[in-house]
Amino acid sequence: MSAPGFVLDVDERTPPLVLFEGEGIRAERLPVGSRVVYPPASLPGIRDLDTAIREALLRPHGIEPLPELLKPGMRLTVVFDDVSLPLPSMRRPDVRGRIIEHVLEIAARRGVEDIEIVAANALHRRMTAAELRHVVGDRVFRGYFPHRLRNHDAEDRDNLLHLGLTGAGEDVEINRRAAESDLLVYVNVNLIALNGGAKSVSVGLASYRSLRHHHNTHTLRHSRSFNDPPNSALHHSFDRMLDVIGGRLKIFTVETTVNGDSFPPSMGFLTTHEWDWGIADRIGFLGVRHGNRALPPRLRRRLLNSIKAPYGVTGVTAGAPSAVHPITLANVHRQQVTAVQGQADIGVFGVPYVGPYNVNSIMNPVLAMCMALGYLFNFYLNKPIVRRGGVGIFIHPLTPDFHPVHHPSYIDFYDEVLTETTDPARMEAVFEKRFAEDPWYIHLYRTGHAFHGVHPFYMWYWGAHAMQHLGDVVFVGADPEVAARMGFRAAATLSDALETASHTVGTSPSITCLHTPPITMADVR
Repeated sequence: MSAPGFVLDVDERTPPLVLFEGEGIRAERLPVGSRVVYPPASLPGIRDLDTAIREALLRPHGIEPLPELLKPGMRLTVVFDDVSLPLPSMRRPDVRGRIIEHVLEIAARRGVEDIEIVAANALHRRMTAAELRHVVGDRVFRGYFPHRLRNHDAEDRDNLLHLGLTGAGEDVEINRRAAESDLLVYVNVNLIALNGGAKSVSVGLASYRSLRHHHNTHTLRHSRSFNDPPNSALHHSFDRMLDVIGGRLKIFTVETTVNGDSFPPSMGFLTTHEWDWGIADRIGFLGVRHGNRALPPRLRRRLLNSIKAPYGVTGVTAGAPSAVHPITLANVHRQQVTAVQGQADIGVFGVPYVGPYNVNSIMNPVLAMCMALGYLFNFYLNKPIVRRGGVGIFIHPLTPDFHPVHHPSYIDFYDEVLTETTDPARMEAVFEKRFAEDPWYIHLYRTGHAFHGVHPFYMWYWGAHAMQHLGDVVFVGADPEVAARMGFRAAATLSDALETASHTVGTSPSITCLHTPPITMADVR
């Protein structure tokens, strides 16, 4: 039994609290009377993971055991979450690779020969060979790459299949190989409540034609939050699409959850309560803080991207998606949810260096916005930690650096779209189609390692709910020109940001800070 999450009331004795500021970290003293939301203590990981995997495959929920679904002559496709999960990447061996090995061993014993393995990257950049190898492990990689282990291609028209329309008129179009398989085994890592369930197949293997029905301003504005599936229009669309897919394809899903051990012991100060720090934590904090500042950006990013998390696996559940996912969500909530009484006038969030779309890359300003107003703001159940009309204060430098290989359309989005409008509805109506159908972006997505041309639009829509909810947004430490172009305010310090916020919420605001890492989700009552 681990310690539950809690809300700290800041007083004169409270030490400075550690917050991310992009690729750096800072120790910030919050005003007396502020509240800080901490997640439950890290849960213990499963000790005998291979036994847990075998048990899950042999005793699934809502479907026959895996061996009974496998037979000679059948077509089997194994699909797994791409490099966007988990964050940071998992230390080897990745649990997905261990599960895939067990699935392949059972398939071999049952005489299945027609097997392909596909990364569910949707419109994300293709994984490199090294990234694929990291996830699936050496043995699977050697046996299947490149011909039977590959990335999904959402622009390969010959290898997409339109399965029909949902009751809401949404196109359902997914990877043909998967759609025409006798069985699809999906292996995931459910880092947050957004992941997994109906989303896995209906998003990970989909095309733009399908994704545009839910990755849009209207749906994101009606997803409150997208980490609260019953209240998320996004998930409702995923569910409708999975109903169509499930009518044509048998799916055996294996979902996993991880604990809060998201950084190695040498960076334990990030996941240790500040008042419990020992001398090693203090030295570690100072070393990382000053070391990061001294390093040139390219070397700093290389070091940060080399960090692998020693996650413990807290759950392995297999079966039909509808039967598995409630169990998975309960495991996610057990690790991340903390009850909070009431909303605040101001929410404070430290924005980390890594998100789903800049693994081994750069968090450009558009992705920083997505991480802040999309992900961090939406780490709630019931209500946001900030009241409607309140102020969101996010700590990130918003440096205008872009990865030219991974994010080419982001550069043009920043220069051509954000100079015209920051309104997600207008950019969707006026600009999205041109970027989505641009032949050069499609070429870079299919043959290089670029995100799809439409991707920066989706990331901007990800913040649509927060933009509509908040009365003002301030980025601490941000480049003023970049913040202004994105429609936000910049402040040099947290004190300056609070002064700016006072024009919106008054001079005696209530303040709540969502403390991460590890990931914290506030259940606001």
